[in-house]
Formats: sequence, structure tokens, C-alpha cells
Amino acid sequence: MNFKLLTASALAIVLGASVTVADSHADKAIMEAIKARQGQMQLYSHNLGVLGAMAKGDVAYDSAAAKAAADNLAVVSGLNAMTMWPQGSDSSSVEGTRAKAEIWSNFPDVGAKAGALNAAAVAMAGAAGTDLDALRAAMGPLGGACSACHKAYRSR
Repeated sequence: MNFKLLTASALAIVLGASVTVADSHADKAIMEAIKARQGQMQLYSHNLGVLGAMAKGDVAYDSAAAKAAADNLAVVSGLNAMTMWPQGSDSSSVEGTRAKAEIWSNFPDVGAKAGALNAAAVAMAGAAGTDLDALRAAMGPLGGACSACHKAYRSR
């Protein structure tokens, strides 16, 4: 009888450990995805900061720097980021993210907003190195594309 109890206890511990390992693997995958998409957002922020500072007149317009920042935005916004948005990586499920759960129930809208961001970034890439007026004209649509997604799908 003690052998059966010991065997059952050992089996429960092993199965419990397997579930814990599987859960921690899923948790690790979700955290890696969140980290990757936050890195993408930081790249957006940095490059938008370069362009925004020039557009506002906080720094002198530099066509090469403007073109580089705009090209970066076009490339980064064109990435296929599907693996960065797994189900269960929203702010109500995981701490450390501001993604709303509504993203996963409205994924076609999110995709459309991502497409609009990429189109605005490509337009900025064509304008930024031209002159300051062209950069300023392209900022509105670019900022609007960012804002449209953040207002709908970012908490806080």
C-alpha cells in the first residue's frame, strides 16, 4: 500500500512538474513576443522622435538624418509582426504590456491600421529627405496612423 501511495505521489509530482514546464515555456514565449513588439515600438518612437524634432524646429533639418529615420520607419512598419502578437499577451493577461485584449477580437482592423501605418511611413520615406516642408506635410498622416491604433488598442 505504501508503494502505491509513493508511486502515485511521485507520478503526481512528475506530471505537475511537466505542466509547470509547459506553462513556463508558454509564459516565456509570450514574454519574448511582448519584448519583441516593445522593441519594435521603441524603434518607431526613436525614429519618429528624430523626424518630430525636425518638424517642430527643435533641431535643424538634416536631409540625410531625416531620410535615414524615415527609411527605418518604412522598414520596421513593413515587418510581418504576427509572431509578436500571440493570444494571451494582452494587458489583462500579462503585466508589462499595454496591449488591450480587443486586439485579438478585432484583428482585421488592427491589420488595416498596421497597413495604414506602413503606407504613411513609406510616404514619409519619400518626403523626408526632400525638404523640411515635405517632412512636415508627411508628419500628420504618420502621426495619425500611430494614434489611430494606440487610441483603439493601447491601454493607459
